[in-house]
Amino acid sequence: MAATRGELGDKLSNLSLFADLSAAELESVAHIVDERRFAEGERILRQGLSGSGFYVILAGEAIIRVDGKEYGRLGRGDFFGEISALLGDPPVADIVAARELHCAIIPGPALEQFMVGHPQVMFRMLQSEARKLRTATRWRS
Repeated sequence: MAATRGELGDKLSNLSLFADLSAAELESVAHIVDERRFAEGERILRQGLSGSGFYVILAGEAIIRVDGKEYGRLGRGDFFGEISALLGDPPVADIVAARELHCAIIPGPALEQFMVGHPQVMFRMLQSEARKLRTATRWRS
């Protein structure tokens, strides 16, 4: 069952990605995003084939798989799909629900306008991307 827009705004307010937004901005965001639940084992993004959306995990856990090999897991507050949504390229990994997964989704074509309209969210997303890059390149130092 989908949450009401007020409930969705409350869920978003508890995630670091949206922590800088006012109550009014959160309510506005709750009206922009779609909400969806995925069953355990359901593939949300398919490596190299399809997918165009920015997914924020509200609850549950997802597995990142590349060529069938697990590369990590994502949980509440994590997001995925940003690379293909921003670049217009097919996803570089499969994203599979490890257990029931509840996501807020911004369709790919709407992501640029959303980020420009919510620079605090864009900044938090860039911080997260920088942390991922640092982790991925840490082995070099």
